[in-house]
Amino acid sequence: MPSPVEKYKVGDATITRVTETVFTTLTPAFLYPGWTQSGLPDHLLRLVLGHPGEKREHVILNVNVWIVEFAGRIMLVDPGIGNDKERPFSLLFHRLRTPFLSRLEAAGVQPENVDHVLMTHLHVDHVGWNTRKIDGRWAPTFPNAKYVFPQVEVDFFSTPGSESRRVVFEDSVLPVIEAGLAETIGEHGGSYLDGIVFLPTPGHSPGHMCISIKSRGEEAIFAGDISHNPLQVYQPHWNSVFCADPDRARASRRWILDYAARQKAILFTAHLPETSAGLVTRRGDGYEWRYV
Repeated sequence: MPSPVEKYKVGDATITRVTETVFTTLTPAFLYPGWTQSGLPDHLLRLVLGHPGEKREHVILNVNVWIVEFAGRIMLVDPGIGNDKERPFSLLFHRLRTPFLSRLEAAGVQPENVDHVLMTHLHVDHVGWNTRKIDGRWAPTFPNAKYVFPQVEVDFFSTPGSESRRVVFEDSVLPVIEAGLAETIGEHGGSYLDGIVFLPTPGHSPGHMCISIKSRGEEAIFAGDISHNPLQVYQPHWNSVFCADPDRARASRRWILDYAARQKAILFTAHLPETSAGLVTRRGDGYEWRYV
């Protein structure tokens, strides 16, 4: 069952979590190619597999969409997997039928009232609700919104390496481009609106970016797929199986962890369980995680 709605205040921004779905079928050995329990202290094992009494053998992965109400605008960050999408490469994403729009409305947001949809990257589980099927065609779910994503991610879909995922672009990205609703962020990131900055963190995908929102001296960072579990805060050299460029992914992860710790920013994650949001602090030469 999806987790309850979580709300946060960061300066003048109100941030609300809406969980589209929760996956409980991936083992840590699949998710992390470097996985070994040997030498991991109990508190790290609990972060991955829960308390011993739970007898869990799989990692819990949320698919979260974040609502941001800020400066008179309603924004969504990383709009999930979507319904009715043909995803033959993964049954986890194939032809889903979730009540996500009902959950969004229960959180006080109607699709026509969304002003901006911001994406950290263009993977299948971060773009799906850009569109929904209306009269047999894919149309923008949020008809009055600007859809904002890194240009490098768009460019990737014109390369041979994207062939197995081209369907994701065609049904969830191209329709908003063709509708004239897309805006892209250059490879070096930068400001989008007052208080909103895209921070380049490539590696998980070619143009992955974290998204920072600052208000009244406080900061929220939407971390995308920098990590899939708090384990990667303590073990930042561990990449997930989904990271395209391992070395760049490690460098980006360490950079954003250091930045978040220095700024005392709250990280809002796409896939972590529990509250899905937390603080990173320095611990000797490394970092530690605390849910908030």
